[in-house]
Amino acid sequence: MDDQNKNLILATALSFLVILVWFVLFPPPEPSTVAEDAEIAAIDEAEIQTPSATASGTVGEATAAAEDTLPEEQAPRVDIDTPRLKGSLSLSGGRIDELFLKDYKVSIEEDAPIVELLSPVGSNSAYYALYGWAPGTGVSGEDVPGPNTLWVLEKGETLSPDSPVTLAWENGNGLTFRRTISVDDNYMFSVTQSVENATASEVSMAPYGILARHGIGEDGDLPGLKNFFILHEGVMVMADGVLDEVAYKKVRDFDIDPNERAQAEVYQIKDGGWVGFTDHYWMTTLIPEKDATFKAAAKYDARRKIYQTETVLPTITVAPGTTEEATTQLFAGAKEWETIREYQTAGVQKFLESIDWGWFSFLTKPIFWLLHNIHALIGNMGWSIIGLTLIIKAILFPLAFKSYISMAKMKELQPQMEALKEAAGDDRQKMQQGMMELYKKEKVNPAAGCLPILMQIPIFFSLYKVIFVTIELRQAPWFGPFQDLSAPDPTSIFNFFGLLPWAAPAPESLMALVFIGILPLLLGISMWMQQKLNPAPTDPTQAMIFAWMPWVFMFMLGGFASGLVVYWIANNTITFTQQYLIMRSQGYTPDVFGNIKSGFKRTPKTDDK
Repeated sequence: MDDQNKNLILATALSFLVILVWFVLFPPPEPSTVAEDAEIAAIDEAEIQTPSATASGTVGEATAAAEDTLPEEQAPRVDIDTPRLKGSLSLSGGRIDELFLKDYKVSIEEDAPIVELLSPVGSNSAYYALYGWAPGTGVSGEDVPGPNTLWVLEKGETLSPDSPVTLAWENGNGLTFRRTISVDDNYMFSVTQSVENATASEVSMAPYGILARHGIGEDGDLPGLKNFFILHEGVMVMADGVLDEVAYKKVRDFDIDPNERAQAEVYQIKDGGWVGFTDHYWMTTLIPEKDATFKAAAKYDARRKIYQTETVLPTITVAPGTTEEATTQLFAGAKEWETIREYQTAGVQKFLESIDWGWFSFLTKPIFWLLHNIHALIGNMGWSIIGLTLIIKAILFPLAFKSYISMAKMKELQPQMEALKEAAGDDRQKMQQGMMELYKKEKVNPAAGCLPILMQIPIFFSLYKVIFVTIELRQAPWFGPFQDLSAPDPTSIFNFFGLLPWAAPAPESLMALVFIGILPLLLGISMWMQQKLNPAPTDPTQAMIFAWMPWVFMFMLGGFASGLVVYWIANNTITFTQQYLIMRSQGYTPDVFGNIKSGFKRTPKTDDK
């Protein structure tokens, strides 16, 4: 076996091994189920932990105001209606607790409902934002509005980009609290909290914001999670320019913090940042003012299975006869790259890091940027992926050119290499020395053929991350049956790609893995054709490995995202064309059809006598 075959087998085996390990360790996520939990859904929200501020600025737990409250189902609501959002906020606690994303459906079916991001207490997966004041000097917990305080709509009717609303509440002891809420055309709310002091005494308190999420599934797992190893779902804290990501399961492992009276991790942030929850495609984020100093916390209440993230701003002193206010922002929506980039440009610190770029961020970020801009020109994500493949192959062309020239020269040296083998006989050292001298004389690098294959591995993984993580690929159509490039190929050999009158196997079933779609089939054929640029190895073991490899890859990648398979098919097709033309330009014409024919010939049996 010559060095060229050794290197090619080594590179191919390495690619196969890496992808096999990836597939075993990180299988495609299974659909999650939602468990009913009436006990958690019926929680009295007055029990949710809210911060308290003392004169020394420490933070603990406060008692919620018990007066002026109504059951949640009886509380008045204020509609939210923007170009991209609809929902309502409850005057009970002034919570933003019902929010739907108009631009996104749960599935690609025409009658599918739109995505629900926030939901009120009493639903199967309560998830909401609430604001308030942590009491300090001169006030008690009953003097400040709590999670269930019944607010009055003082100004506005429907919350929209052109119409903010103002809520008000008087504590009966000379303090009037107001909360003005506005929203832009995308997903950013601004919440300005103010307190007017009509008493004769100075008071102090700290403004806070809380995101609360009820875990109602088994062991506190939240509904809708992918639970996929390469995807971060949970808490995000941007603290002084450094992003900390904590999965929901790890939040449940926090130590009990005596100040917080819960499992908690506390961050003292000096130079601005944000904190919130992230899912696969959606997130909610509390964002204090730029460069603000504040305390952030991530908590888990094990008894009630409630996750919380919160921000507490420095204590504000309100003199008699004066009014003080503080403004924070709330992002609640889809993790769209372009939208998040605009908010980052407007001052939200490193907001693009909220998208889970992964360990290969130095590749995933430019790959996505390039794909995004190609899509802006073409308008179709499937053709954009093919365009991306062309550009990547163009960038790698100098390396590929040298590699294919080296492979062509290796073919030309085949007769001399065979002569060296015959002359060396069983002396492997003599044969290796002779080949090295031949390579040096002819200026051939036998390892050059491995480099393009090895370069494709990190690119493949990075593109897989981009297709899986970014919302721009979610339900992105191509043509015909391929209406979601982030999902596996929906076609199947089982019904001859939709021509026969019965349904294809369910995507999560074993049958779907066996009866693959047309894209994995084209992938296998393209790999097989690429092999046929060279004759099959004379060694039977090598020949068998090469013969099976395209079809093994075909079934392995059948359950991957369609967009990734489209990339691989395009990559194989371009590689075949490049290699064929370059090898011909160097005087070696690959006998593709001859190699195909030889692959179907049976080896004649010999009788041992």
